[in-house]
Amino acid sequence: MNGSEREYPDASAGSFPEPPLSFTDREDREIEVRPYEDGDLESVVAMYVDFDSADRAQGIPPATESRVRDWFDALLDGLNVVAWHGDRAVGHATLVPGDDADHELAIFVHQDYQRAGIGSKLLRGLLGHGGANGVEKVWLTVERWNRAAIGLYESVGFETCSSESFEREMALRL
Repeated sequence: MNGSEREYPDASAGSFPEPPLSFTDREDREIEVRPYEDGDLESVVAMYVDFDSADRAQGIPPATESRVRDWFDALLDGLNVVAWHGDRAVGHATLVPGDDADHELAIFVHQDYQRAGIGSKLLRGLLGHGGANGVEKVWLTVERWNRAAIGLYESVGFETCSSESFEREMALRL
């Protein structure tokens, strides 16, 4: 399905704050979400190298440092935000430009920081950053059995626009 065939439901006006965002997660850790900067590379790579293989989906993030670096370098053509706990990168989300003025979303939270509310704030911050930078349409794919991720995406307004045997495609208009 290409971008022109997707239906993009509208987000609620003003529902996505632009980063930087600071908050206390459910584990009482101070977290900051901010746009990616050039000096963030080594911390983000370290987060991905330490990523639990059980949390990899659809082959990403890659498993080795050299592959992480190549993959992340390709993501820098899009918009990126990083969640920080002190000087440690603990989450990353990206909007990668597509063919039809749409952007593909990917989000990752380090396993030591999952289920603490970081993914929701990271996702909202990314969508706020995207909206502020002219992004209008966002889509993603998610494994059908990943109920936590599907619930997260639905909570900000994404709707299913296609469902294959192993994946769901979801979309949103900012």
